[in-house]
Amino acid sequence: MKRTLDAINIVWFKRDLRTNDHAPLLNASQQNTPILPIYVVEPDYWKTESSSRKHWHFIYDCLVDLNNELNDLGQPLIVQTGDVVDIFIQISEIFDIKNIYSHEETGNMWTYERDKRVQVWCKKNAIGQKEYPSNGVVRKLSSRDDWSKIRNKRMSEKIYPKPDYINPIKKNVYSTIPNKDDELFGTPIIGRVQRGGRIKAICDLKSFLNERSSNYLYHISAPGKSEKYCSRLSAHLTWGSLSVREIVQSIKKRRLQFCDDDKKIYGRNLSAFNSRLAWRCHFIQKIESQPNIETHCMHSAFESLRKIDPDDNKFLAWSKGNTGYPFVDACMRNLISEGWITFRMRAMLVSFASYQLWIDWRLSGNYLAKLFTDFEPGIHFSQLQMQSGVTGINAMRVYNPIKQSIEHDINGHFIKKWVPELIDLPEKFIHEPWKYHNNLVDNCSVQIGRDYPFPIVDHEHEARIAKQKISNVRKNELFKYESRLVFEKHGSRKSRSKRKFNTNQKSKVSIDNKQLKLF
Repeated sequence: MKRTLDAINIVWFKRDLRTNDHAPLLNASQQNTPILPIYVVEPDYWKTESSSRKHWHFIYDCLVDLNNELNDLGQPLIVQTGDVVDIFIQISEIFDIKNIYSHEETGNMWTYERDKRVQVWCKKNAIGQKEYPSNGVVRKLSSRDDWSKIRNKRMSEKIYPKPDYINPIKKNVYSTIPNKDDELFGTPIIGRVQRGGRIKAICDLKSFLNERSSNYLYHISAPGKSEKYCSRLSAHLTWGSLSVREIVQSIKKRRLQFCDDDKKIYGRNLSAFNSRLAWRCHFIQKIESQPNIETHCMHSAFESLRKIDPDDNKFLAWSKGNTGYPFVDACMRNLISEGWITFRMRAMLVSFASYQLWIDWRLSGNYLAKLFTDFEPGIHFSQLQMQSGVTGINAMRVYNPIKQSIEHDINGHFIKKWVPELIDLPEKFIHEPWKYHNNLVDNCSVQIGRDYPFPIVDHEHEARIAKQKISNVRKNELFKYESRLVFEKHGSRKSRSKRKFNTNQKSKVSIDNKQLKLF
């Protein structure tokens, strides 16, 4: 005689580690069926080239807060380790699973393939899948022209409230959160990791809206100060301790509270930040519409342009912050230690790797993904391709490391903090230490080539060669045809007057530069 199993609904948490503004949780809670809320630690995911223990440290904090919130609502979070389909099969042997509620996840190719396997299993076992849109990303978008309107409508909709109560399951299910330093999550971290979790997310949001955003635009680019005056909400958005809509509507509420002085101090800064939230969704939409941009150039003409060689001396020097360019090295060492650096410096690191060192974006990209606590696949791989010049629709953006150094660290304080080998170097040589030679007057014993390396390349010479290689690819007539297709699929529709792709170089650069400045 077949035994009768207790019916349940599963709420599957992925990159949405919160109870507020969580449509799957709220809708599941409104049914009479008990809820099993679950987070699955998937070992195969943690073997991918872009995952790291830095990510897990942040996720761990989020899971602790999420478990506390769910426990207060009546049912603790269940955390299990294994393949998600295998876990669901095990649960189906204990309970009668009616539905699996979740957000539509826009992750990397691995999570895309995993979600397809879950979909097949649910269909085979007559289990309903209730998936809900995640922020401003539109699944099965028919035309890029429609995206902005859909996204803006979602941002204005009412935030889903936290459920009042969760109907708990009637059986005990094994649950444990692996510790932060479990070997499952890769090599030990260097430095520190930004604290995660809902409590810290709200604290960071409030401090930004009420205090730190007053200097947002002034310090958005320079490393050091940007660590304080940028929002620092990116990791909370990546792992879902905050939703984009919560932040957008919090900004709106904050602006309504402005007195005249506040309008002058905060208004422009918060407007700029709000636009960047829109660009965030814009870039994630790219990988939603074309998951293989994690591994393939948007424009196929660039596919074999650079070689992928993890043992290349230039890559090894760049990855450790030993290129001989102090500002580049300081930024890389800062990133390794802190797990975050401002966007302009990320772009500079990628540009230097792509043009001056001719490193393939997939090699540099997977390395950087492991370092970024806020690694968001859609933004990450789209930006890598854009900054390395392989999209076919963006202008080449080659950063001059000396110019960036002088503009953003004129006195060399940031450099000397992260490249202490140069701490005694006279200030006028801090941006180009290879021009310094020991003499009897200076009280400095720094010797370039011994204490700090000579430049690994001549940055101006290599940049010229790289730009010529990119330009040569662009000259082919077939190149322009594919570029139009890329634009129709991924290009910004920010300006209605420039909606149709124009192969004229000036029009193309105009569109692309606006995009680069806004993000």
